[in-house]
Amino acid sequence: MLRNPRVQGAGDALLAFVLAATSVVPVLGGDPSWGRPKALGLVLALASTVPVAWRARRPLTVCAVVLAANGGCVYVAAPMQAAFQPFLALVLCGYSVGSHAEGRRRALWVPAVLAVAAIPMFALAVAAGQDPGNAIPSYVWLIAAWAIGRVVRSWRLKNLALERANRELDRQRELQAQAAVMVERGRIARELHDVIAHNVSMMVVQAGAAERVLDGDHPHVRKALDVIASTGRQTVDEMRTLLGVLRSDTGLGGLTPQPSLADLGELVRGVREAGLPVTLRIDGEPCQLSQALGLSAFRIVQEALTNALKHAGPAWAEVTIRYQAAAVELEIRDTGGGLDTQPGPEQANGHGPGHGLVGMRERVAMFGGEFTAAPAPSGGYLVRARMPFDTRMSA
Repeated sequence: MLRNPRVQGAGDALLAFVLAATSVVPVLGGDPSWGRPKALGLVLALASTVPVAWRARRPLTVCAVVLAANGGCVYVAAPMQAAFQPFLALVLCGYSVGSHAEGRRRALWVPAVLAVAAIPMFALAVAAGQDPGNAIPSYVWLIAAWAIGRVVRSWRLKNLALERANRELDRQRELQAQAAVMVERGRIARELHDVIAHNVSMMVVQAGAAERVLDGDHPHVRKALDVIASTGRQTVDEMRTLLGVLRSDTGLGGLTPQPSLADLGELVRGVREAGLPVTLRIDGEPCQLSQALGLSAFRIVQEALTNALKHAGPAWAEVTIRYQAAAVELEIRDTGGGLDTQPGPEQANGHGPGHGLVGMRERVAMFGGEFTAAPAPSGGYLVRARMPFDTRMSA
């Protein structure tokens, strides 16, 4: 737990004030435990209590001053027992040294000082006519307070280290989520590059074919077709240059048409052969989708079935494609273990380690659609995506 320096300082100041007040009042009242004369008792009372206000900021110095003042209190009070307030202040200072002093040398400061001061303190007790053995409990209390302070300091440092580790872990998770989004966007960009490159290549081929079969001279028409073919070839080359860095291969696969919802039958057969029973249902009249939309819809179904195959365990899945008036809706449901075996809600929002859900979410967002992935109320896991036919992609 982090300590507030202002709160710590205010608490120590209040504690020092209480100790000083409860010490000065008896001195002024002539309490014999403070010795004679009153002026000396007053000095010792203040010297042994007021420094407590700085025990957290200057633990070693404060402990030395309070320890010396305690020796004076013992001497002037002899043969009576010295007042309790200086001893309490010394115990608090011993705790502060253990809790706040940094470094191995400072950590061993109290035991070292007590060992060095033991002989003169015992001699002082003898000179004051007291039994030297009476000082042993005080030493035990002081060492115990120091040891407790060291334990508390160790706990505090461990908590601070744990808080720093948790913050670093949160930062790493955020970076991983951002990296996952970038990876999925790169994958989507590669696929869209393939779609556009294929379409432009087909335009080039059609323009060339039209020029060859054109009857008559028609110079303007031939020039226009030549410009179309030339511009198309240049566009494909520029796309390869600008987006080629996104590709992991160097072949001509970018000109191969990408799959669409028309290829779901083959996908479902492959998943069945992999061990997951799947049923495919089509609601509504299938219509021609743009290649980008059809590709994204296919990838969403593919990723959802892959997740079911990996996480659902012994189960079956159902894929429903609904063609609506202005959108296509995808629903992939499985009967697996749901929350215990599928990616959690954080992953469904694209912030967990499930990169497949990140990709699905990004594909739906690209078309301004709606996406949910969560345990189904009736058990299992449900992925639902709705993407409008309007092919204007969201920024």
